[in-house]
Amino acid sequence: MGIRKKTNKNPPVMSHEFVIQNHADIVSCVAMVFLLGLMFEVTSKFAVLFITVQYNVTISTQEGPEETAVSHFHHGIKDLATVFFYMLVAIIMHAILQEYVLDKLNRKKHFSKTKHSKFNESGQLSAFYLFSFGWGASVLLSENFLYNPVTLWEDYPHTLMPFQMKFYYICQLGYWLHALPELYFQKTKKEDIPRQLVYISLYLAHIAGAYILNLNRLGLVLLVLHYFVELVFHVSRLVYFSNENRQSGFTIWAVLFVLGRLLTLSLSVLTIGFGLATAENQGFDLAAGNFNILFVRITVLAAICLTQAFMMWKFINFQLRRWREHNQAQTLKKKPVPAKSKSKKDKANGVNGVHSHGADSPRQRKEKSS
Repeated sequence: MGIRKKTNKNPPVMSHEFVIQNHADIVSCVAMVFLLGLMFEVTSKFAVLFITVQYNVTISTQEGPEETAVSHFHHGIKDLATVFFYMLVAIIMHAILQEYVLDKLNRKKHFSKTKHSKFNESGQLSAFYLFSFGWGASVLLSENFLYNPVTLWEDYPHTLMPFQMKFYYICQLGYWLHALPELYFQKTKKEDIPRQLVYISLYLAHIAGAYILNLNRLGLVLLVLHYFVELVFHVSRLVYFSNENRQSGFTIWAVLFVLGRLLTLSLSVLTIGFGLATAENQGFDLAAGNFNILFVRITVLAAICLTQAFMMWKFINFQLRRWREHNQAQTLKKKPVPAKSKSKKDKANGVNGVHSHGADSPRQRKEKSS
């Protein structure tokens, strides 16, 4: 993220600078249009598509003598409208966190331009990862997915989701879509844009893939695991910016990162390579949401393995770079400082002093003898 300089000059209306400075207010107005649409009968049906979760299915369950109705949800094309609205919400929340928290901390710490950008990135992502990890973990506990791993592939396809799980996926897609216009709003440097686009695309592809292919249970577990590791990294980086001597968090993150990759691969192979491969419900049925065929399983596993390999490669390069920088710093500390030699001017002055004071002229010797 670049540094946004606040100026007292009012830029021309609808210019690039005007949109960047006031993008949160503009997006808030757009979001308010959808909310106001709920107040009128004519527009309420249209506004509901954007604000509320769609495709509700009510299932009656018999618990003892009483019959209770439980609401579940499945995915569909109307979810795009809901994702768009919560993308607007994510832009607004991003601007609030940036202006009222991160910008104030930046002014107190007086970071350099490089640290300023990284501090903003870690501050935003730390808040998001903390929120997403807590929310996802609560869904896993309430649905009992952690204590019974068989549920990750049992009764596939998992077309029906509880409200919290579907809303979680909607918000995840909305957040990572909002990261695309934020590249413009935050004046991201050109050299940082490719890196940002790569990891945004990876998040969107994996989350949308798990959502569309009805692998939502496995996707939720892997997301919570990944978000916890990333949370540790960005919190460690924030601590490092406040005090450069505190680097123990990166060591903890390095261990968790490797364990996270191993667990991700293990769960993926267990669920897709063994669980779904041995399931009775084999075949491709788009209407029923069943994608349990060999080609899809191989494609999904290949995508996960390639992503994990790419992340490990980036991780190894990061650790090697840190190791080299540490060795260079240690070498500079141990290297003795050479004594400063006299300059030519000083030597010339010394020689002139010898010539001017070391030997007397005949006249001076005569005057001294008299």
